[in-house]
Amino acid sequence: MTDRTKNKAGPPLLSGGNPQIPKGEGDGPVRDYIAAMPEWKRDVGQRLDDLIVSTVPDVHKAVKWNQPFYGREGEGWFLSFRCYTKYVQVQFFKGTSLDPMPPKTSKHDEVRYLDLCEDDELDENRLRSWFEQAARLPGEKM
Repeated sequence: MTDRTKNKAGPPLLSGGNPQIPKGEGDGPVRDYIAAMPEWKRDVGQRLDDLIVSTVPDVHKAVKWNQPFYGREGEGWFLSFRCYTKYVQVQFFKGTSLDPMPPKTSKHDEVRYLDLCEDDELDENRLRSWFEQAARLPGEKM
């Protein structure tokens, strides 16, 4: 059972503060998701989105299952992110193919995660490298 709280600025927040955003394709739903991210997480979400777009200029965006997805149109998705109570988690769908691999394992064979906490300094060079690598791999169809 999810714990729904009302976000004063917009949509309800699900467990961990993850915004409940309707499914949708394109930049608009992703902008809505980022705008609804609580507190410091909003800045992290915006920085991630800016880095992804500047690294993969033709990236295709959508919101599915209350999280932004990034991919190549018609080729599938290479990453998503979502809010948890104490961090924003970036999910690389083919993360085991990245060099170096993102640090956190998953119950899914190829998926790897990066958890970004409030006081973490974003390693933009590492993130750009991962975004470039991930965008070149076959995407996940969802």
